[in-house]
Amino acid sequence: MSTAVQNSTSLIADMTKLLDQGIEAVRSLPAERQDVAGELLLAMACQQRAGYSLSPDQIEDIKLALIEADRGEFATDAEMSPLWSKCGL
Repeated sequence: MSTAVQNSTSLIADMTKLLDQGIEAVRSLPAERQDVAGELLLAMACQQRAGYSLSPDQIEDIKLALIEADRGEFATDAEMSPLWSKCGL
């Protein structure tokens, strides 16, 4: 067995059942949602390696934001204007 196949097999064996279920569920989403999920996973992995991890409250905030986005609930331009001004944009 090649090293790449061994590493891939080892990675899959080390995945929790919940992560495996999540990956399977994400596969059925449209491509743009799959990309969002991939970006979130990569960001979490990078933060973990850097010694930072999301708090339970931050994880819940992300879940809520995704639910709101799925419903099409986004901030209006008027709601975003103060933030853009604060950021100098």
